[in-house]
Amino acid sequence: MANSKILLVEGVDDEHVMMHICGNRDIPKIDKIKPLGSVEKLLENIPVQVQLSNEEGDVVGVVIDADTNLSARWQSIHHRIRTLGYQDIPDQPNPNGTILYPPASTYLPRLGIWIMPNNQTKGILENFLQFLVPQPNNLLDYAKTSVGNLPQRRFIPSDEPKAIIHTWLAWQEEPGKPYGTAITAKFLDPTVAEADVLAEWLKRLFFPNC
Repeated sequence: MANSKILLVEGVDDEHVMMHICGNRDIPKIDKIKPLGSVEKLLENIPVQVQLSNEEGDVVGVVIDADTNLSARWQSIHHRIRTLGYQDIPDQPNPNGTILYPPASTYLPRLGIWIMPNNQTKGILENFLQFLVPQPNNLLDYAKTSVGNLPQRRFIPSDEPKAIIHTWLAWQEEPGKPYGTAITAKFLDPTVAEADVLAEWLKRLFFPNC
């Protein structure tokens, strides 16, 4: 049976961004990029997918937001994967993306964890997308200022990066494109240096011999 390569993500925005990152970086096709609908469902499905991926050579990747507390997010993942039998789990996520290898004589898959935006700071997918804005770009700074100066906010503070990137996308030649098509339209650049680490993690995790 062919090895399975599964990437778990929070939502369809994450799915499309990861697809376009892979496509623009000549990363071979991952069998399935699976959006779970929420961070809670993603966390719940990590052990489920690990247990389903029980053939030698299977690979499971996880891309999840740090949200407001990187350490707390890592601990919630650390607990789940430790109980599955993984060993040598670091106390903090690897800045280059964490990859865990199955202990000898087990049927665990190779497991990778990437915590958005960069495994080092709090934040979400939209913080990572700000890295992809071609520079110099004064409009991004203006979008940040505009959102910061709103007389009334109807979104929670942790959603501010979403408000910023959507505001910035609304000011492009074709306003309001979804994230994936914004990459295709070159409004967002997946080849910038800040995306190198994510791309290299994907290659090392899923295609280490390529």
